[in-house]
Amino acid sequence: MAAKFVAPPIQDNPTGWGPCDVPEQFKDMPYQPFSKGDRLGKVSDWTGATYQDRRYAIKYQSTFGSMQQYAYYHEEDESTFQHVFKTNVPKPLYQRGRYMRNQRNMKNQRNQKGPQMQVLGKGNKRELVRKKNFSFGFQKKKQQQQHRNRWNRGGHPPIKNRDASVTVRPGWKVIEEMDFPRLSKLSLPNVDDPKDLYLCGSLECYDKTYDRVTVKNEKKLTRINRIFHKVTTTDDPVIRQLTKTENCNVYATDAILSTIMCCTRSSNSWDVVVQKIAGKLFFDKRDDSEFDLLTVSETSSEPPQEEGNSLNSPRNLSLEATFINHNFSQQVLRNDGNRYKFEHENPFLDEDEEDEVAPVGYRYRKWNLGNDISLVARTEHDSFQGGGNDVQFINIKALNEWDSKYSGGVDWRQKLDTQRGAVLANELKNNACKLAKWTVQAILAGSDQIKFGYVSRVNVRDSTKHMILGTQQFKPMEFANQINLNMDNAWGILRCIIDMCMKLPDGKYLIMKDPNKAMIRLYDIPDNTFESDEEENEKQGDE
Repeated sequence: MAAKFVAPPIQDNPTGWGPCDVPEQFKDMPYQPFSKGDRLGKVSDWTGATYQDRRYAIKYQSTFGSMQQYAYYHEEDESTFQHVFKTNVPKPLYQRGRYMRNQRNMKNQRNQKGPQMQVLGKGNKRELVRKKNFSFGFQKKKQQQQHRNRWNRGGHPPIKNRDASVTVRPGWKVIEEMDFPRLSKLSLPNVDDPKDLYLCGSLECYDKTYDRVTVKNEKKLTRINRIFHKVTTTDDPVIRQLTKTENCNVYATDAILSTIMCCTRSSNSWDVVVQKIAGKLFFDKRDDSEFDLLTVSETSSEPPQEEGNSLNSPRNLSLEATFINHNFSQQVLRNDGNRYKFEHENPFLDEDEEDEVAPVGYRYRKWNLGNDISLVARTEHDSFQGGGNDVQFINIKALNEWDSKYSGGVDWRQKLDTQRGAVLANELKNNACKLAKWTVQAILAGSDQIKFGYVSRVNVRDSTKHMILGTQQFKPMEFANQINLNMDNAWGILRCIIDMCMKLPDGKYLIMKDPNKAMIRLYDIPDNTFESDEEENEKQGDE
């Protein structure tokens, strides 16, 4: 006999869809709550494990959690509700991974107490001791890392604010602010070769025996008492004469030009005085400034920050570097009376100090920068090598090691002979601005070679005794390419500042690098700003 099929009763809802009323057996039954903000991923999910990928599991997760059929909110009387089963509710993102300090300590104590209750054999004891020692060392390193990270994420103490090279006075007016990102995009290509206007001074020959100096065959740096003239632009008698004979409108020295042209690499504050007289610009340095002192680890990630009379304070390191540079540039010369003499005598030489002045060759050159701008600058050579028609002019500079632990961790005595490239790369990182300025000065002077000497302290705690560990030479333009020095950009920066100053009326102005920001500012200052200080000092001296 065939089974009889009985059709179930069907409720008809003419005004909508779904059942008209809830059946008696389903009334007052707990339901899964939902939120209108929940995202719908599947039409139905009977297992709760549809999305194995974490991204989708979190994305389509209910606000009230998944598989929590009993985590509901009773509409009438909440006091009658009782949890029968509850899984862990996922925490919001801002609460994840956070423990209270006491809970973490209690957890560590429980973990430490557990192994102590076990009975161990000899092998297990050794293994446990090894693990304890390893855990202790790891915890110690972790504490040290946390102590270093107290300052910042990099683990380094915060860099102190640098001091400005000159105090900005209330009466000074800011004319222009030029940030380094904009300056680094400037370019002035195809600058014509310079024209020599005036050659003077004399040079001593370079001693090639210093090219064979190594770490194992080091030489002591000796003190040579010679006078170095660092005359500013307006005090130069040759430039004063050229202002009358040459039709030029911008005058400067190679040191001042290199500082401006390499300003985007500088971190320390510096300043240059600009005087506009009868439509002509004169770039000067202040008489009481530290413009000619060499910087040490200026562009390092951890520049020297010790204060006061400390051996490694920034000022003492600058004095030491300048002392080394002066003595090294004279020690490597052959003082045998063989000199290369230019057409004219040294303009800064007095008759009674001829043997006491360092031999320098001065070359006054003229550049045409376009837009009716003619630049005249005094450039310098330090030495020469060769003879006859094959004379090569050289610029001599010294790099100094003060403490390898605080300057990149590269020990010169271990790496200089075998990995000289690593030593030079570390110096390019720590002294990028100084090396760029030296290179620009050599290019402006037209030097054939630039020689670097590597000079290190005999003892890291004594800044008075040094040893020469080696030398290295480059062609200036090739070295500029190695250090990523773009001369088109350098000329563009100089031309931009000249154009800006040319638009100003006659007067006195100041260009200063901000001590803590990557920008330079142009100030309008009174005509007697720095002269009044000198007059007051002279009056006090007379009294």
